[in-house]
Amino acid sequence: MTRSTRLAAKASPYHSAVTLFEIDSSASTARPAKRSRIYKEEHEDIEQPSTKASEDASDYSDNAPLPSKNQKRKRKTASTNDSSKSPSKSPRKQKPIPQSLEKPHPAPENWKVVYEKIREMRKDIVAPVDTMGCDQAQLKEVDPKNRRFSTLVSLMLSSQTKDEVTDAAVSQLRVALGGSISVEAMIAADDSAISGAISKVGFWRRKTQYLKQAAIRLRDQFDSDVPKTVDELCSLPGVGPKMAFLALQVAWNLNVGIGVDVHVHRITNRLGWHKPPTKNPEETRLNLQSWLPTELHPEINHMLVGFGQMVCLPVGPRCDQCVLSTEGLCPSAQQPKAKKTRKTKAEVKREIKTEDEGGPKIEISLEETFEVAKEEEHPMRLKQEE
Repeated sequence: MTRSTRLAAKASPYHSAVTLFEIDSSASTARPAKRSRIYKEEHEDIEQPSTKASEDASDYSDNAPLPSKNQKRKRKTASTNDSSKSPSKSPRKQKPIPQSLEKPHPAPENWKVVYEKIREMRKDIVAPVDTMGCDQAQLKEVDPKNRRFSTLVSLMLSSQTKDEVTDAAVSQLRVALGGSISVEAMIAADDSAISGAISKVGFWRRKTQYLKQAAIRLRDQFDSDVPKTVDELCSLPGVGPKMAFLALQVAWNLNVGIGVDVHVHRITNRLGWHKPPTKNPEETRLNLQSWLPTELHPEINHMLVGFGQMVCLPVGPRCDQCVLSTEGLCPSAQQPKAKKTRKTKAEVKREIKTEDEGGPKIEISLEETFEVAKEEEHPMRLKQEE
């Protein structure tokens, strides 16, 4: 709105010789009036808020107290439950998971000998993956769809988590969902119930959302069942290539690739099977799939995971218990270090006194000795011989 610039002269009430000037408030133009009228019309055209929006806004009015943390949490939970009833949004199209290298990696020398040695050692080792792996989750389900879904759930919980913790979380989740791990039960469950059951696994808050979102996707797009392709599985939130390949092997008995986790990645690099060494599990998978016979793809994960859990540990590998080390088949084998045990150094001084107290003094000292102690053997759980 344009102000008037016309000034009006006025004698100062304090001194007759001083003249004051001020803006003439009586002066006005048509333009400001016109603009104010336009401004008023424009604001009248703005859509008034709906009754519902007004009611929501009243919760935050000056007269009403601000909602507490519990009220905010309840609103968030309610919105999550409402969203589970609505159809899931179609995910953005992602790049297909690569299945082969342009230039295949050559097969390592003596890999068959090394593979058979590890296989023989694994026959005498009971590892956590043998009794608490992803294939165990389906055994307590009857419905085929629930068996497949429980396998997928176990794999989603297993990332950054030990098998013992994952197995316990799956059991607690089954109880929280009413006795069976199904897509429908997962969708109907409160987030708090899911979180409480899986709170011991790594990144449990994020995995709670992944489980709920994946269940909704399975209901809306896959008839509440686990899909049969790697790309479809990897389109689910929280599912990567390793989980997808293992899910297809266990749930559908489909052999389409190798599930490579940190154990497979670490051990195959220690064995020198990758030239140059691979930087991540996906590079390892593509290398292995280019030369390892297809019939060995389903078993190599289970075999090397157990071997990595019990013998070829990430830190402090038990090379003294590994046949590959003793037979010179592992380029990364560590020789057992000899421990030095220091005996207490004692120095004894004796004085042989003569009758006149002036005889010679004899000092006797014990020399410092060392002895080599063998490395303590690490306990390994072995299968009981029948």
